[in-house]
Amino acid sequence: MIRTLRLKFVAICMALVTAVLAVVFLSVYFTMERSIEALSRKVLYQVAQDAGYSGSRDFIRPEIGIDVGGDRVLLPYFTVEIWGSQAYVTGGTYEELEDTEALRDILSKCLAQSEPEGTIRSYRLRYLRQDNGLYEKIAFVDMSMEMTILRSMMGPYLLILLTALLLLLGVSILLSRWATRPAERAWKQQRQFLSDASHELKTPLTVILSNAELLEAAPLEERPARWADNIHSEARRMRSLVEEMLTLARADNPVRTAVLTEVSLSDVAADTVLAFEPVAFEAGKPLTEDIDPAVDVLGDREKLRQLTGILVDNAIKYGAEGSPIRLWLRKTDRQALLTVSNSGQPIPPEQLSHLFERFYRMDDSRGEQSGFGLGLAIARTIASEHKGTLRAESDAESTRFTFVLPLKK
Repeated sequence: MIRTLRLKFVAICMALVTAVLAVVFLSVYFTMERSIEALSRKVLYQVAQDAGYSGSRDFIRPEIGIDVGGDRVLLPYFTVEIWGSQAYVTGGTYEELEDTEALRDILSKCLAQSEPEGTIRSYRLRYLRQDNGLYEKIAFVDMSMEMTILRSMMGPYLLILLTALLLLLGVSILLSRWATRPAERAWKQQRQFLSDASHELKTPLTVILSNAELLEAAPLEERPARWADNIHSEARRMRSLVEEMLTLARADNPVRTAVLTEVSLSDVAADTVLAFEPVAFEAGKPLTEDIDPAVDVLGDREKLRQLTGILVDNAIKYGAEGSPIRLWLRKTDRQALLTVSNSGQPIPPEQLSHLFERFYRMDDSRGEQSGFGLGLAIARTIASEHKGTLRAESDAESTRFTFVLPLKK
């Protein structure tokens, strides 16, 4: 799918670029063609005006041209006067043209055309006919130089066009990789999400089905209560997983779900500590706090409490046995900094960047550790909704999660 998307991106880019360059090239070509043709016609009218017949070529100037930008533009030419059925070459730069088969063919093609001005492509000549009553005068100017100049001038432009297309093709390929990278990452994350979700759901479903089969097979009076308890426990586990997945799915929706109001982050942190103190006590990991008062922010109280609870719960789960869990809230000039830390084995740097991925756990034993690996992903999503940041740090002393949130203005 990503490969097809890249090919479409490159095709669309190259089609647009080719169309633009083609329009530019054709515009330049036709502009130059009209300019060169205008110069050629000026020379043609100069020839028709200056050339005359006196029975000889002596007073006909051998060179006729016009000045363009300080340069003299000269083109091969000749003039013919037709008296009745006789034609006479009255001047020009062509030699030994009179009474030749070529001249008769040129005049025949010229007189066959009804327009007083035109071209004879087979001979590469431009002509201008003037009817003077007793005779008809025709001026001819060579077009070979005109066509050669046009080709020589447009050749480099065409080469530049082809080179530009090749360069832009390479750029388009690179841009297609850059543009489709988010889609590719999202596609991989979606596939991983489905795989992990299926894995997490498979265990409780297996337990539920196994206990249901045992209940169905056993006599009514011999059915242990623990089988029904197992079914209820795994069903609640599945419901918890589905709720967390729905939370992430709603967070992926571009429509904001959090209702931001003035919230005391100090109260939120204190309530969280109060709620988790029994859990920490039972785990043998005392929970301590250091909270600055009157830390007011704009946010969703329930979501901020959920984020704080995720960080504290995560610290309790993975903190070293007997080590304290610390929560402190600091107020700076513009920001609120909420940090939760726990002692324990440091997390390798290569794993820190993956902690906020969905279903990620440092140990691969999904069934042996409580939770589903969605908590930190939900916490980072909540932080983003509040225009804040959530980062993780770990060293030999402790592992720390810091939530940075702008203060209420």
